[in-house]
Amino acid sequence: MMLPGGSDIVYCKMLMSTLAGAALESFVSVPDGHIITFYQFATLFREQYLINRAPPRISYNEFDIKQYQGESLKEFLNRFGIQVVRLKPTDEAMTVHTFTKGMLSGPFSESLLRYYPKMFSGIRRRAMAHIIAKDRVTEKQGFVGPVRPRVTG
Repeated sequence: MMLPGGSDIVYCKMLMSTLAGAALESFVSVPDGHIITFYQFATLFREQYLINRAPPRISYNEFDIKQYQGESLKEFLNRFGIQVVRLKPTDEAMTVHTFTKGMLSGPFSESLLRYYPKMFSGIRRRAMAHIIAKDRVTEKQGFVGPVRPRVTG
């Protein structure tokens, strides 16, 4: 490959040192004089390898998130939260709707229907309070009080 500009030659040599395999073969096989500037080369290179890029995540993938049978609210909230971070949705109302739609029926989902939150952060805050309260109730249910002393007399 032959480039007229001095700085373009330096850029191409630097780039060439980072390539391997098919990318290097493609770079070396470009006929002399075919590419005039580094910008032109960079454009052609991106076009050729753009197909190998992972497609961007689309926020409607949120709709695939459903709570599994036997999955706790905490597990579902964590899994949903990870997906929201990965997808970076732009519509907060859609995220709230998706979460409530994906939940199994239960006391917490019913509370969301009664007092519908506007933001996912509100759901997270309420869910954590619900989880803590449920853990305390479960702990209390396992508590066996002392036996009443027998009154004699």
